[in-house]
Amino acid sequence: MAITSPFTAFQENGKKEIHLGQHVLAEFFECDPNTLNSIDKVEKYMVDAALECGATIVQKCFHMFNPYGVSGVVIISESHLAIHTWPELGYAAVDLFTCGDKCDPKISYEFLKKKFNSRKATFSELKRGIIDEETMKVAEKPFEIMQQSID
Repeated sequence: MAITSPFTAFQENGKKEIHLGQHVLAEFFECDPNTLNSIDKVEKYMVDAALECGATIVQKCFHMFNPYGVSGVVIISESHLAIHTWPELGYAAVDLFTCGDKCDPKISYEFLKKKFNSRKATFSELKRGIIDEETMKVAEKPFEIMQQSID
């Protein structure tokens, strides 16, 4: 069985690939444990990372675990930034997901790398919502928005 991706299919058919979003999965190692265990610093740096890449902040939510660790999310108009820290290991896992061309999540990655004093950091980048130009044209047409109700 062959494994194929939309990108492979577009290449084979000669279609131009368009992606709706960029998703950076960041790994920050050997960070300052006191920074990673401070909900105030983690929240500030995540908000600032969103602003650094040009995002528009909609909402934020952060939680401090006992005895240590912080999780949080910054919801942006362009998608989200999310984090979970393991201060006891000097490690933070961060998702930086942006849609459109306005924001570059790699700018947020570099910003957080400095703020967390990470001596070892890596990231993987995924293209999300890979479609072709024809599919994108369908999205340009208006559609009827139905009244939503909760059953």
